Amino acid sequence: MPKPVLVFSEKPALLAEMIAGGLQFSEDVYAVVTGPREAADTAVQHGARRALWAQPPSSETLVEDAVPTLEALVREHQPALVLVGATRRGRVVAGRLAARLDTTALTDVQEISAAGDGFQIRHMIFGGGAVRVERLQAATVVATAGPGVFPARAPQPGAPGEVLPVEFIAPQAGAVLRERRPRAGAVTNLAAAKRVVCPGRGVAKEEDLEMIRALAQALSAEIGCTRPLAEGLNWLPRERYIGISGAQVRPDLYLGVGVSGQVQHMIGMSRSKIVAAINKDRNAPIFASADYGIVGDLYAVVPALLEALKKR
Repeated sequence: MPKPVLVFSEKPALLAEMIAGGLQFSEDVYAVVTGPREAADTAVQHGARRALWAQPPSSETLVEDAVPTLEALVREHQPALVLVGATRRGRVVAGRLAARLDTTALTDVQEISAAGDGFQIRHMIFGGGAVRVERLQAATVVATAGPGVFPARAPQPGAPGEVLPVEFIAPQAGAVLRERRPRAGAVTNLAAAKRVVCPGRGVAKEEDLEMIRALAQALSAEIGCTRPLAEGLNWLPRERYIGISGAQVRPDLYLGVGVSGQVQHMIGMSRSKIVAAINKDRNAPIFASADYGIVGDLYAVVPALLEALKKR
């Protein structure tokens, strides 16, 4: 009987994607859930054979406090693979878990395939500057994958799975939560978007994002962005950042507006079916990957596109 696959993420949408990834290798996917009971039920609907529901002692429990529980479950069930959603805290969880298991955590995984008694894993290294392919035959492989690497399956009410309550093992020492602050901006699932409009550093001012939003609305698209707009300028929420350590998208249409096409960003949208780009620099790297390109000033091209779309 094949070994099970254990999956974990504090974000329900990303957990559903990790379940889909696990199902590529085993029918026995065990989803570790530390949220409400409803989250465990949803994990089963997405294909988990078992939702191992470990209820934390309080709402003040941090995501990384789940590591001792995960370690105990790995030792009990002996999974061949542990998939962890690559959020900021998910990466911490994977690293700590791998250290406790005396194994390696592979981050920023793009592809996983079976290879003999182990796995062949394609993942990014050197900040996205290179891709490494490794074959691993460890007793348990720990890996992180971001949004969009494994498309989630549609939920199936009545799916044949079960929710099993398990003990939440609190860490012997850890950080103490003192305060929670709400994050501005609506939550989005870029990985599921069929169309994505992505502004880059060619957008000169934050207020100019309004025309990008208008374009996205006209195309019924979600807005993504390059890393500087989310983490340097803070014009958009980090959840909208597409790239090596952000969202991995695979839309039917990706439209880059003022995006130069640095490799760290291109890795995050390389699975797009159609790539279109607007940039005034004809030598911008993004044009090498684009199916359609417009060399021109986005401040002239975007308004023209909006006018054309209004006439449809």
